[in-house]
Amino acid sequence: MCDTLVALPAFTRSGNLILGKNSDREPQEAQAIAHFPKAFPKEKELQCTFIKVSQVSETNEVILSKPFQMWGAEMGVNEYGLVIGNEAVFTNVKFDKKKVGLTGMDLLRLALERSKKAMEAVICITDLLSEFGQNACGGYQNNDFYYHNSFLIADHSEAFILETAGKSWAYKRVTGIGSISNALSIAEDFEAIHLEKEARTIQRIFAEKGTSFQGKFSDLLYSKLGRAVRRQACTTGFLEKRETGIEAVTFFEALRQHNLPEGKFAPKKATTGSICMHATGLTNPSDTTGSMVAEIRKNQAHTVWLTATSHPCMSLYLPFYFGENDHGPLFNPSSKPDQSLWWKAKKLHKWIAKEYQNRQPEIRKGLDAMQDIWLDQEKTLLHYHPFNSDLLKFSNSCISEYNSWLDDKLSVAGESARKG
Repeated sequence: MCDTLVALPAFTRSGNLILGKNSDREPQEAQAIAHFPKAFPKEKELQCTFIKVSQVSETNEVILSKPFQMWGAEMGVNEYGLVIGNEAVFTNVKFDKKKVGLTGMDLLRLALERSKKAMEAVICITDLLSEFGQNACGGYQNNDFYYHNSFLIADHSEAFILETAGKSWAYKRVTGIGSISNALSIAEDFEAIHLEKEARTIQRIFAEKGTSFQGKFSDLLYSKLGRAVRRQACTTGFLEKRETGIEAVTFFEALRQHNLPEGKFAPKKATTGSICMHATGLTNPSDTTGSMVAEIRKNQAHTVWLTATSHPCMSLYLPFYFGENDHGPLFNPSSKPDQSLWWKAKKLHKWIAKEYQNRQPEIRKGLDAMQDIWLDQEKTLLHYHPFNSDLLKFSNSCISEYNSWLDDKLSVAGESARKG
């Protein structure tokens, strides 16, 4: 389960575009932060998660948040200010489960590497979909987890919702504030549509006029179990209440929601209705394993705020910028606990969750104070039109501070466990 939301420049306090996303995956599926510089590949083919595609002569610089073992990414930004988040959607188009297509994460990364504008990315994804399809497993340890994908695609000027079912697709323009979740939402309000007659489709009626994409392809059972409509209403409503007061911190708050009154949430009783997801079992199998808020500026540096950790309700957002910057193993977790930021935070979150209602508010208070200082520091830094090296230095200082904070809190947690 995932959620992605966007606010166009006319609806934000800064006049910048802001897009946020929670990546909900299997609880042990660590999320890596990856930076790939602009490149001029010489190879003719590119190996994606399961299949190869033709390589292009030039790829854009990208910052990605991705499942550590995958080629593709759940969310990311490129040097031109193109930002994309994807969602699993459940449709009545059946899979043959031969892993012969692209994953939604592959499509997202390919679009970021090969497109400069939102509309270019829409075309890139739909062209790749037509050629290769998406008959690919999206799970980690769950090898039977197949799904189709929707995308929220934006640049500084415009944003689109693109929804797919097999090789069929529809897209519509976002006019102010928009969000997507784990259900098809485009009815007859699409800007463009393509209907492919799939051999495995349950519904075989493909009327060109009066077609509701949502009504034709939705799998109502999975969409209902995932509470996608409820979560989409929650994120959209949260932003709409802020009107022109929307800032990056508004997105931080939106993505930490559990969709319950304050003080009523407990991780052990979590459901698929939460925006910040906590796995509890078979009917609620996903954790939020990473979160992103990207602020896209027209004439200044873009900021890619990433938790690099799970559970945004117990995390903060670190600032990343484009340019030469390699943070090494800190953001490249393995399949088992290591000294990466992701696994260290995972250990702390487990301790907090044991007494969530007592420990989380105090932890949250400290994290918010740190986050507010960083937001103020960045605002001051941007005011003076900094060099890229200044931004990277600021990013590294935030990362170092947070890493030290985690070490301190883990020490406290360890001492508490010994006494308890």
